[in-house]
Amino acid sequence: MKVNTQSKKVNKAWLNQHVNDPYVRLAQKEGFRARAAYKLKEIDESLGLIRPGMCVVDLGSTPGAWSQYLRRRLSPSGAASGALQGSIIALDILPMDPVEDVHFIQGDFREDAVLAQLEQKLADLGHQQVDLVVSDMAPNLSGIESADAARIAHLVELAVDFASRHLRPEGALVAKVFHGGAYDELVALFRQTFKVLKVIKPKSSRVKSSETFLVGLGLKKADKG
Repeated sequence: MKVNTQSKKVNKAWLNQHVNDPYVRLAQKEGFRARAAYKLKEIDESLGLIRPGMCVVDLGSTPGAWSQYLRRRLSPSGAASGALQGSIIALDILPMDPVEDVHFIQGDFREDAVLAQLEQKLADLGHQQVDLVVSDMAPNLSGIESADAARIAHLVELAVDFASRHLRPEGALVAKVFHGGAYDELVALFRQTFKVLKVIKPKSSRVKSSETFLVGLGLKKADKG
């Protein structure tokens, strides 16, 4: 049987990089399920997005690191358990281990029935509007650049559409995008939808990754009554 030595070398190199990654070590030390928590932390600390009392929707939440960070930020003491001021609804197509006080919906955000579930949960919790939407959604990639770009763009467009219909006028959307493909069109969509656009590449994002985060602040349509 032939062994793909190149693949083994790549896997070993990735494993070494992962184990020695300072953000991976920090996540383990601070009890986060993934290093991704620090991407949201950097964005939050840069813009002051998250405060106790908010209603936040976390799209593409699994494994739950962003929900964990949100939960701590909505706690008066910054704790991972205990008192919470506000609401967090998380959604992902994959299962997610429970995070205390986070309401989780498993389903495909592209499906109307799942969107209806999310809207019903907001209503059940007494929220007519949302303060913040965060989206770390990403599709399974096929390796076909044009097809993958279209899938990524579609998820971001859905997040923008949801945000435009459910955010408070002064609310915000954080969405992961990738350079290339439909990047320019997505930036244009954010500019059309929000009063302010911030483009952030967190230090905790891997250097070789093309991911960037678009942050839209304040809905333009709110000005039109």
